[in-house]
Parts: sequence; C-alpha cells; structure tokens
Amino acid sequence: MNTNLPIVEEPASSLRSDGSRNYVHPADVSGRFTRLRYVVFTVLIAIYVALPFVKVGGHPAVFIDIVHRRFYLFGGVFNAQDFWLVFFLLSGVALTLLIVTAIKGRLWCGYACPHTVFLEGVFRRVERWIEGPRAQRLRRNAAGFTFDKLWRKLLKHSVYIVLALLLSHVFISYFVSLPSVVDMVQRNPAEHSTAFTWVIVMSGILYFNFSWFREQMCLIICPYGRLQSALTDRDTMVIGYDWNRGEPRGKATDAENGDCIDCKRCVVVCPTGIDIRNGLQMECVGCAACVDACDEIMDKVGRPQGLVRYDSQSGLEGNPKHFARPRLFFYGGMATLWLIGSVFAFAQSSEFEANVLRHEGAPFFVVDGQVRNALRIHLVNKTGYKQTFLVEPESESGIEYIVPQKRIELESLGSTYLPVLAVFPADQMRPGLNVQLTISMEGRDDGKSSRLVEAPFVGPLR
Repeated sequence: MNTNLPIVEEPASSLRSDGSRNYVHPADVSGRFTRLRYVVFTVLIAIYVALPFVKVGGHPAVFIDIVHRRFYLFGGVFNAQDFWLVFFLLSGVALTLLIVTAIKGRLWCGYACPHTVFLEGVFRRVERWIEGPRAQRLRRNAAGFTFDKLWRKLLKHSVYIVLALLLSHVFISYFVSLPSVVDMVQRNPAEHSTAFTWVIVMSGILYFNFSWFREQMCLIICPYGRLQSALTDRDTMVIGYDWNRGEPRGKATDAENGDCIDCKRCVVVCPTGIDIRNGLQMECVGCAACVDACDEIMDKVGRPQGLVRYDSQSGLEGNPKHFARPRLFFYGGMATLWLIGSVFAFAQSSEFEANVLRHEGAPFFVVDGQVRNALRIHLVNKTGYKQTFLVEPESESGIEYIVPQKRIELESLGSTYLPVLAVFPADQMRPGLNVQLTISMEGRDDGKSSRLVEAPFVGPLR
C-alpha cells in the first residue's frame, strides 16, 4: 500500500509544494457510480430527517430521552437499566464495518459515512449550484475582488449556515423529541439554554467542517483510513489503476502507448486531490469518482472501460482472486460469537422489571410470636403502553402475606413501590425460607408476561 502524501505537483492536490493546504475543488463527474451514490445519499438523508417524525408503537422510531432516562428504538422501549445493551449495538456496528471493509474496502467512506453524505450530497452541490463548475470557481477565486464574487460567496455561506442549523435541530430532536424542538424554537433561548447551546455549538462545528475543513476530516482526524492497511489484504476490493494496461501514458494516436492518455481527469475529480494512478493510498475514500471519470474518457477515445476500476490488488496485477482467507474465517467466528451473545443479551430484556427490596432499619421484628418482614416491590413498566400488573403471593412455605394492592396500573416506563408484609410463626423458623411473589401482566399468558421475585425471609432461629 502506498501511504505517501498526495503528489503536490498536481493542481488538485490538497497540499501545495510548500506543505500548506490547497483548497480542493473537485470537478463535476457523471456516471453509474456517481448516480448510485446520489441515490444512496438521498435515502440516508431522508432516513436521518424522517426518524424523529416516524412513530413506531406510539413513539418516535429513534428517541434517546436522556432527561427521563428513556430510550425508544424501532418499537423497543428501554430504560437506564438496559443501557448495557448499547455495547452489543455498538460492537455490532464495528464488527459489520470490519467485515465489509475486509471484503469490499472503503464502501462505508464513499457511500454511507455521514461526512461524505452531507458534504458530497448537500454542501458541494450547493457550491456548484451557486458558484458554478470547477473551472469557473478557480478563475473567480484567483481574480480580485468583484461584486459577482462577493454575492456568490455571501449567498453560499448563508445557505451553509441555514443547512447547519437545520441539521443541528434534526439531531437535537433525537434527544428532546420533535414537538419539544418546535416548541423551543418559538420560545426565548434562555428558557432552554442547554439545548440552545448544543444547537449553536453543533451548527458552528458543521459549518466549519463543511465550508472549510472538508477533506481534511478524512485526511487528518478520521482514523479509519489509517487502519486500512490492517483491515484489508491483497484480495480486498479497492479502487485501483490497471498499470499493465495503462502504461506507458501518452497520446491515444500513438500505438506504442498504453490506454492512459494522461488527461488527469481522474485527478481533478478526486475529492481528496490524489492521483489514483500512484497506487492505493490512505487518502482514497473509495468514492469511485475517478472510475466514472476514466470510463467517460475511455468511451471518448474508443477504448474499453475499466482502466480505473473496482478490483483487488491481486486482480489489478492479473493474479487469481481468493475469497476464502484466514482473516474472513476469523471475522466470521467473531460475528458468530457476537450474534450468540446479542441474542442471549436481548432475550434477558423483559417487558417489566420487578425486584424485592427491604426497608431501611431492622430486617425483621417479632410481634405476638410472629416474625414479620416488611418489604417492598419495585415495579417498572418497560413497555410502550399502559399496563396492568397483578401480584400473587406463593402459599406453599406457610408464609402469610399482606399485600395492600394486588392490582396496579402503570404508564409506559412508569414505576412504583408496592408494600408487602410477610409473616411467619417464630416457633417454626427454619433456614431456607424465601419470600416469593409472582408478578404478571393482566391478560397475558406468554413467558415474558410473568416473573417470580423472591428474597430470603429473615428472623431469629431457634
């Protein structure tokens, strides 16, 4: 893998020869992969915006209510006690990215990374709409101060600020609900200073990133590109240049030359300013703009497409490709273990929580020859609806129970404490006595609708 910096002599490079940054202006490109990317971008942006609006089970599809410690995920309802399940969600995403990278390379970077989606699918399109194609932007930037340059820059950055604010408000609605965001927008910011501060800070970060920092996020901050050499091998699909077919470069009219006519079209369309002909590089985000650009040129000169293409390094060198590789067996084993662990973990998540707790102070007291244990049941409704719960004490051990409230209604994620008094004759005390009560959901008879809760019955032994 070539991990050198981009060729600084190229005008599209993100670095000048003195090491300073060169603002990259990718040229417009069209083709099958560019069209596919825009379709994917549209779908992902639509999902991002729609999730706070779409309701599943009476709640937003994704809603992380931090204030009330409630979490809604596609109909599933979780409370703070379920936060440990986030480990399986995050590890699943990481493992999926690991496997996809080992097989298909940096598809995530080119097609689904939020930075790429919004930069290429929104902000750069706005820039092209207002300032024109690459050649016009370069000429205008190189020229002196003009009114035409001023109004275009002001309009572009004004649109950027509005877009950054909109994206920030959508993001904050994942945490404070969409109706709350709408209400906050209509009120004095001082009434919700925390949320207002978050929106302003996020908007500033988004504006800075998409208006100026851009490809530097991929080249400097994101660690994913630097992990590429460890996550891929010579049989991983990458975007590469067919050296054997393309060299030597030169005019298409010269039969001694290869298929590459050295037009540098693949360089000027690259969003990170690299020359893909120098081999696989850390800066390549797998966007396939160079593939579409080269295919377009090959069509014009009457040569086959695919001089720059999706292929493995082995394939580009003309060697056989191998799908079954040791790393994929290892990743597959990890995925199997993750799947087993995730199924077991989520199976432990029930529709309600019920725990027996003791009151503070003495664990028991003796009155008229009877040992009494004062307890309370902490009951939490973890469903998305109001539920009725029934409390049924066991009767086999001989313990008598006083349960003032055997039937209780709880709102979604509501909780309460139910007092329970357990009584047993002092002269019959023996080790191994347990307080046992069955908590069930009214009208339900499946396995998840009832739970046996218990606690040791304590008292003086004879």
